[in-house]
Amino acid sequence: MREFQFARAADPAGACSAAAGAGRFIAGGTNLLDLMKLEIERPEKLVDISRLPLDEVEETPEGGLRIGALVPNADLAAHAAVRMRYPVLSRALLAGASGQLRNKASTGGNLLQRTRCYYFYDTAMPCNKRDPGSGCGAIGGFNRIHAILGASDKCIATHPSDMAVAMRALDAQVETLKGDGSTRSIAISELYRLPGDTPEIENVLEQGELITHVVLPPPPPGRHAYRKVRDRASYAFALVSVAAIVAVEDGRITSARLAFGGLAHMPWRDPAVEDLLVGQAPGEEAFRRAADKLLENARGYGGNDFKIPLARRTLMATLHDIAGGRA
Repeated sequence: MREFQFARAADPAGACSAAAGAGRFIAGGTNLLDLMKLEIERPEKLVDISRLPLDEVEETPEGGLRIGALVPNADLAAHAAVRMRYPVLSRALLAGASGQLRNKASTGGNLLQRTRCYYFYDTAMPCNKRDPGSGCGAIGGFNRIHAILGASDKCIATHPSDMAVAMRALDAQVETLKGDGSTRSIAISELYRLPGDTPEIENVLEQGELITHVVLPPPPPGRHAYRKVRDRASYAFALVSVAAIVAVEDGRITSARLAFGGLAHMPWRDPAVEDLLVGQAPGEEAFRRAADKLLENARGYGGNDFKIPLARRTLMATLHDIAGGRA
């Protein structure tokens, strides 16, 4: 680990000022510290935000929740309002990491964690995300966990967060504070970037811009589910995951929200897939058409070819569980 400066922020504005230039925020540090030890991340300055007053979950006037960026994952998963009104979020959080890590990991940090691509973590290997222009070792290499949607010839990494997948299904908004004192609200659908030609740029945040809150709108109608397929029963990242919220009335699907993890550079959601389900009777035919639409542009790279049929089966099983339609 290289030498760095350290500062402790007294307030959010001070944190943004301190991080201007080449500073990085640190809260739980469950991802950043590992990356610093491996010299993948080399910040000149760390700004400790762990003591800022951003650790509360509040009701909004509209009937949603406003979640402080420093609320630990464990606390958010256990919060009564989250468990009762947003069970897909609670289940996604409990599917991620270990109990010890959930006690430390923060809401904001979870959203911004970086890929677990093997080549990104190995500084002896080429990685355009870590070292732009060096190539992508995963293409043509060992790519079992890699993307089948939204990738490019520069990067096929996936986003590792379970929580972000549920947040995408819930249409969360991310509130931020900039160094000049201005604020903005970013739809989670707009927070992340696909790799394209610049996989090293993973989101739309500016240097020194601090996530302060995540806002959930009022809970949508329907049953919630989070299904995660992984290599082992605990503490493993998703090969495929689905956050689903589906409402059925009078034998027809009236609304559907479907977000996916393990498939792309960001939590993946395709409105066309959801539109295909609305108005349909729950059942094998409707679910198969939705899966076909989801995967029509999917591409495997050898080691991850199995993800295409796995994603199909995972989506259909999830829809059967919460919408019915089994013979």
